[in-house]
Amino acid sequence: MTGLLCGLLLGAGLFTAFSACWVPSPRVLAAASEPRPGRVREALAQAEVRGVAPGAFAGACAACAAVAGSAALLLTGVWSLGACAAVIAGWAPWGLVRWRGGRRRVQVAQLWPDAVDNLASAVRAGLSLPEAVAALGERGPEELRPPFARFALRYRTSGAFEAELDVLKEELADPVADRLLEALRMTRQVGGSDLGRLLRTLSAFLREDARVRGELQARQSWTVNGARLAVAAPWVVLALLASRPEAVRAYDSAAGSAVLAGGAAGSLLAYRLMLAIGRLPVERRVLR
Repeated sequence: MTGLLCGLLLGAGLFTAFSACWVPSPRVLAAASEPRPGRVREALAQAEVRGVAPGAFAGACAACAAVAGSAALLLTGVWSLGACAAVIAGWAPWGLVRWRGGRRRVQVAQLWPDAVDNLASAVRAGLSLPEAVAALGERGPEELRPPFARFALRYRTSGAFEAELDVLKEELADPVADRLLEALRMTRQVGGSDLGRLLRTLSAFLREDARVRGELQARQSWTVNGARLAVAAPWVVLALLASRPEAVRAYDSAAGSAVLAGGAAGSLLAYRLMLAIGRLPVERRVLR
């Protein structure tokens, strides 16, 4: 006991000494102090799930978990199987939102070059910045039109360009949109004659990035899907086995619960490793 206590004290002392020598950069401190929207709210915006507050979404996840857990418990009478069903059902809405958000992000990445080209054409034609942005609601890519159409309606009502840009950024929840709208904000504030060149350069960069990312995703998609199938397969087999009374009785014990807990931990670890290995770098929103 004394040796364990001395080891813990030694580890705490070394960690404190190391932390005292590590000075965060001003950029890290500024990023940590800057207020950011919640992760759930941003994920819902990226998945285009509108009109659902984070609290309501959390309640929906809890309701799914309760219904699935209760149903599994009533059908099998085993608490461990009910807990597994509750965890899987509770995570399912969040997984669906993340999958839909990732799919929409890939689709929108193919559309931003055309949107930037339309914006550059509108600026070259002599339209003001608010008119050029609002015109994307009519002449931009079809999937990007609704948020820009709402921007046009709000701007005609309020006349506050910069405030409506902030609302548009939160609706789009996209790093490309952040860079584009911040460039327009800066041009509006300080002026500048290089906006057309900036937009053309951004359009060319976005096209090249989308082409390279599409090739990488096409090459690794079968690997990622195979890994996801390998993680889901044991739980599908467990659901089929739960229909047999002898299999249910096998899990209605301490050893059976330990097997389920170990399987859940192994599946979670394997899934996280798969995501870490197979995930392509995702551009972060730094100009919120």
